[in-house]
Amino acid sequence: MYESQKKEDIASRRRYILWLIFLRLVIVTSLVVSAFIIQSITPVFLPLSPFYYLILFFYLLSLIYFILYLWGKYYSAQVYFQIFLDLILITALVYISGGLKGSFYFLYIFEIIAASIVLSKRATYVTASLSSIFFGLLVELMYFGRIPYFGPEKSMEISLGLVTNNIFIAWSAFYLVAFLMNYLTGSLQRTKDQLRLAQKELEVKDRLAVAGEVSAQLAHEVRNPLAAISGSVQVLKDELYLTGEQKKLMTIIVNESRRVSLSIEQFLNLASPTPNVFSSINLSAVLKETLMLLQGGGELNGNLQVKGNFKSKNVYYFGNNNQFKQLFWNLIKNAVKAMHKGGELTIDFKQEKKDEIQLKISDTGIGMTKEEEEKIFDPFYSGFKNGRGLGLSVVRRIVDTYKGHIKVDSEPDKGTEITITLPRVEREKLGMK
Repeated sequence: MYESQKKEDIASRRRYILWLIFLRLVIVTSLVVSAFIIQSITPVFLPLSPFYYLILFFYLLSLIYFILYLWGKYYSAQVYFQIFLDLILITALVYISGGLKGSFYFLYIFEIIAASIVLSKRATYVTASLSSIFFGLLVELMYFGRIPYFGPEKSMEISLGLVTNNIFIAWSAFYLVAFLMNYLTGSLQRTKDQLRLAQKELEVKDRLAVAGEVSAQLAHEVRNPLAAISGSVQVLKDELYLTGEQKKLMTIIVNESRRVSLSIEQFLNLASPTPNVFSSINLSAVLKETLMLLQGGGELNGNLQVKGNFKSKNVYYFGNNNQFKQLFWNLIKNAVKAMHKGGELTIDFKQEKKDEIQLKISDTGIGMTKEEEEKIFDPFYSGFKNGRGLGLSVVRRIVDTYKGHIKVDSEPDKGTEITITLPRVEREKLGMK
């Protein structure tokens, strides 16, 4: 997932560089066309030779930029290099057009916009600062005579106050554009991240739906014959005279049939849920009962320590008792598998907001990589040997039923923390009757 996202970011950067090259060509070509039109109307515009030399240099640089783009390396450095050279060339255009008397200083704004889209917020403000420095320094040097006006006809008598005021207005415009562009690109990035997350959620739900269809078919094809086989074996075991070895084999058949039946039940929980009975339940009591069952089944060994505020805190919620028992069962078993050598299991209920409750279950087990975190709720995916990859899929289905969400924080060899947030809503809002 993260590798694909990294490739997607690189592809986006490549597209932005190509977009920057294309936009520069459009602007430069527009300037050439404007120069021809204005020059045909009036003989007073710009010294033609320097202007066209600069335009030609812009075109030459665009060709070099395109070659570097095809090279396919150091994309960020390419953008910084392009923007810096553009600022120098824009300053040259402002100079030959007469400084404040000209109008080319608006081109600085395009570079600020480009920095915001292609680079970062910091780079946008750096570009705005460089634009302000280049423009301000050029105008001040021209005003005080440190550098001459490009043409005598461009010189003009203006007060220092007017010069300072115009520079201040230009600077304000540069930084205002930088601020607005950073705000817009930030909003677009957040929207993009939300859409990516929503897409991922839809993909997981689609896989759950497919798993549900498979489970329904398996239940129909296997469950009834399996029950018949198990029942027949138990009858034969009780009525026939069997040796010790034969009885042992019969017991194995019955136990394995029950194990397969349990797998089918987990498949069924991925299918369309049947109507459930909802009522006010004590989640702490359900959790304690689940721990007791796991303890009795030998799942919690002596090397495992269970702690948390659930032992002294009653948490009431409107839901289905069996669903939450199954949720706790799968979460705890998954944590226990991650701590096969023992460890510490912490289960806490929190209520940071009035209209929701949180369940936090953390272990000190083997942990997961970021790639594994992305897959743990996928049906049939398991990070454990001999795992069926159904338990956490069932957890995800139950949480979705209550319009909740799950957050996973894990680090290899340091453990995992799963936080489930459930809203306190009326059952009508859950679509229940």
